[in-house]
Amino acid sequence: MASRPPPRFVVRPHDAAGWRRRAWWLGGAWLLSLLLTGLIVGAGVRHATPAAVEQRQLKALGKQNDDLLQQVANLQRADQVADIANQSLRKTLAEREEEISGLRADLGFYSRLTGGDAQREGLKVQEVRLQPVSGSHAWNLTVSLTQNAKRGEDVSGNATVAVEGLRGDKVVRLAWDALGDTSQNGGMAFRFKYFQQLHATIVLPADFRPTRLVITAQPAGDDAVSRAVTWGDALSGHLTPTQGEQDAQP
Repeated sequence: MASRPPPRFVVRPHDAAGWRRRAWWLGGAWLLSLLLTGLIVGAGVRHATPAAVEQRQLKALGKQNDDLLQQVANLQRADQVADIANQSLRKTLAEREEEISGLRADLGFYSRLTGGDAQREGLKVQEVRLQPVSGSHAWNLTVSLTQNAKRGEDVSGNATVAVEGLRGDKVVRLAWDALGDTSQNGGMAFRFKYFQQLHATIVLPADFRPTRLVITAQPAGDDAVSRAVTWGDALSGHLTPTQGEQDAQP
């Protein structure tokens, strides 16, 4: 008997329980995915609250503030270092200028003593120095007189000082006898061959503003020698050669 061909369709019983299990699994997976999505979104929403945003902004601003404070501190330190360096430089320059001024004065002094310039022979007021007396209106005065070594003879006489300045709105000249040194009424006596320093203390009125000194040296048997020196130059104690050639006007 001929064999029967296999059927084209096979009818099998429907598995309802298996389908339901798959449906439950799929539903559970879907619900789980929804739950996870909700948790993630909720966490993002919590982190994105205004308080959290403000906190992050405050942290950023705090860091910027710290950076700016550090920059300011660095600039202040750099400015302090530059200021100290400038002060040191100015001090050094002032010391060098004073040293040069002193050397020039010494050069003029020794040049005069050795007769380096024939035009400067004779008696001369070489240097005038003032120093304040603390707590008073008094000033210690030092006057240096020189003469050229070529002369080879002593010179003697008296030196006096007058002070010119302002008293109120008027120009006033205080003569030697008004400056308060009663021990040297006739002036500061001198006698020397090469040079001599004269010392005195003068007292000025409280309302008097000095502007210059006029020193007059009167040698015995010869013409007087006068010299005008500004008050500031007398305080510094050094006179330049140009200033030294300017005689006082009567």
